[in-house]
Amino acid sequence: MMTTLPIIKDHLAVTVLTLTPIQRWDAAGKQFSLNFVTERWFIITMLGAMLILISLLLIVSFRRTLLRQRASSQLFDEYADRTGLSARERQILLTIASYAGLKECEAIFTMASAFDLGAARMIEESLTRQGPEAGGQLKIELSFLREKLGFTKKSNKLSSRQIPEDRKVHITRRIGRHSDEIEATVVENNDIELTLKLATPVRITFGEVWRVRYYFGASVWEFETSVLSYDGDVLVLHHSDDVRFINRRRFLRVPVNKPAFIASFPFAKALVGDTGVSKEQPDAEQDSADGSDRAWGPPQFIPAVVTELAGPGLRMEAPLEVNVGDRVLVVVRLGEGEGEDSNLQQTAKTSTSRVIQDIGEVRHTKAIQNGFSVAVELVGLSDTGIDELVRATNAASLSAAAQDTPLNLQERTPEPSVVQGV
Repeated sequence: MMTTLPIIKDHLAVTVLTLTPIQRWDAAGKQFSLNFVTERWFIITMLGAMLILISLLLIVSFRRTLLRQRASSQLFDEYADRTGLSARERQILLTIASYAGLKECEAIFTMASAFDLGAARMIEESLTRQGPEAGGQLKIELSFLREKLGFTKKSNKLSSRQIPEDRKVHITRRIGRHSDEIEATVVENNDIELTLKLATPVRITFGEVWRVRYYFGASVWEFETSVLSYDGDVLVLHHSDDVRFINRRRFLRVPVNKPAFIASFPFAKALVGDTGVSKEQPDAEQDSADGSDRAWGPPQFIPAVVTELAGPGLRMEAPLEVNVGDRVLVVVRLGEGEGEDSNLQQTAKTSTSRVIQDIGEVRHTKAIQNGFSVAVELVGLSDTGIDELVRATNAASLSAAAQDTPLNLQERTPEPSVVQGV
């Protein structure tokens, strides 16, 4: 065996040496072709495997995205149902989420900053494309939507939630040919909606903006709102926290000298004599109750003088220290025939004095020599009560004019006065 291998090697060497260059090149080319074919199939196989893996990765990623979007859409619908959004409001909110760049649309229900950002961009585009009218309409819709989501900032501003039940309001369409004012009565007012009973039926278009006016004493409240539901003559409206004063009535300001009484009338106050003894101690409780009787009771009236009369606005002088915005009770005695209807005066055999009683709100206060000069607006008056005080003001003005000389009359000509500024 050992002698055979060297012989074979020598024979192969002699064979290779006897080959021509062309024969050697052909032999090398066959070996190269065989290796190239093997490597090409390997590369094709690897590329196919990579394409399959990439395809599987894309399919899995797409399914995850689809499932995430489906879950986000379900959460959005769930939150929208809880909030009571209409189809129009849902579409607006989705658009806001898109403008805000939120990947998960349900996050818009909890992100006030994203809502404000998306709403601002949406309003800007609406103003650019559709003009100021559509932009104004969109602002109102966004205001309602912001309140529904609870993004409205709490403040001391007036709100439609403050309108008492059984009060009269007047509604009219904000846009449209039919702009007749319709009288309605507030039958329910809660934190969610304002329910009105219309005096006459009316055709309602959902999404249409209505203007509501509420005459509160000498003030007029006005705000825009939209319809939640309508059934026969019962109209349910959205609330608004954007209530404004308009058309405040002006009255003559007449110097007078009328006796009156005034009392502080706060909503709540601390009891000085209340020791807070528990009910487990009957004897001590009785002693505490006796002490409390001396600390609480009906409002304590103080004599006062009305020095100026301006319809529901009074200027009074009294030794009572109050602050602007405080509530007071006012009792004023009018002169004979003042405030009475002219027909009633003609039929009455005897003329009697009248006493006016109402709750007031302090608009201005100033320290004087014998106490304080307090400007009060009577806020609990009906339209009839306001008319009566207007007649009393006019009667006082005529009486003062009859007693003055022409020169003094010119000097004391009564001037109109806004109630809040008396």
